[in-house]
Amino acid sequence: MEDRPKPLTPTLASTAGGRPVPRRATATSPLPVSPSSADVSSLPVRPSHADTETGTVRTAHPRTAVSVHDVAAYILAQAGRMTAMKLQKLVYYSQAWSLVWDEKPLFGEQIEAWANGPVVPALYDAHRGRFELGPPWALGDPALLSQANRETIDAVLEFYGKQTSQWLSDLAHQEAPWREARAGLGPQERGNQVITNASLAEYYSSLPS
Repeated sequence: MEDRPKPLTPTLASTAGGRPVPRRATATSPLPVSPSSADVSSLPVRPSHADTETGTVRTAHPRTAVSVHDVAAYILAQAGRMTAMKLQKLVYYSQAWSLVWDEKPLFGEQIEAWANGPVVPALYDAHRGRFELGPPWALGDPALLSQANRETIDAVLEFYGKQTSQWLSDLAHQEAPWREARAGLGPQERGNQVITNASLAEYYSSLPS
């Protein structure tokens, strides 16, 4: 796999003309290592639900659409324990680069511009009050991710994954999607403005490779 450039420091990233960006593996380069079928089968799956009236067990209706929880489960399975803040930022960048590389969102849940950076409320509600998170993430099923989904997330993990949660938050604060959604709000003022997929695709596709 080609060597990917290391991210610049957040202070320089917003002003550097040749800012490096992540690159996903191409057909001419080795693909990132993805979990084998054995690995996926060992990951948590959605449990069956007991019918409280009859006592019978009914199987949950199978999902086909990928959720933010599926992405979170894959990230934690690949990268291990991390802060909730860092998981939020890695989920955010996975969504952004999916929009650039695949021209479609990775998951359907909204991303909002909170004071501490981009946040997916649906994910936040599940980890509220917890500082660190680790696998398994029982709310998600990584088996629903396509090969392209996994390659996108793998590239994001390789490029951003070594950075701290605060570094990633500082970086997102300097980028247009969060800043534009927060227009008119103070630095620590609460807000729930949506960061649109259109703004993500427009900004990250404009970064020089």
